[in-house]
Amino acid sequence: MGKGALIPSLVVGVCGLIASGVLRGSSGILGALLAHVVVIIFFIVHLFVSKISRNLDPMMTMILALISYFSKMIILGAFMLILMSATNPKTLDRPSFGLVAVAITLAWLGGEIRAFLKLRLHLPLPKIESSGKVSGALGADVNKDGEN
Repeated sequence: MGKGALIPSLVVGVCGLIASGVLRGSSGILGALLAHVVVIIFFIVHLFVSKISRNLDPMMTMILALISYFSKMIILGAFMLILMSATNPKTLDRPSFGLVAVAITLAWLGGEIRAFLKLRLHLPLPKIESSGKVSGALGADVNKDGEN
């Protein structure tokens, strides 16, 4: 799934880099390049956390995901605050940074969704018998109304 998301985001990032350079000059190129780096790092951390939590129980996975998300938001907020106060708008074009960051994010998420939908996941589906009972995947017989 990482490759399915990385390729569209790189394509969109390069297009954003070219467009920002044409429209805003060198400050646009710097803003787009920085946006590209920040977004890619953000999502690579997400993939890493997903990989290490693959075999954990669902509660631990949720805890890791929330800690990861919260820490990324804090770090990203601090980075943005430092970036905006330490750089001159003539050096780093802020609209280019924002627009390219949003475009790359949408491309990454779209690529992840597309890659996920291409997976051939085999999920056990319940079988409905002619008597109206549903045989669950775990072997429990349940009526259509949900009663045992």
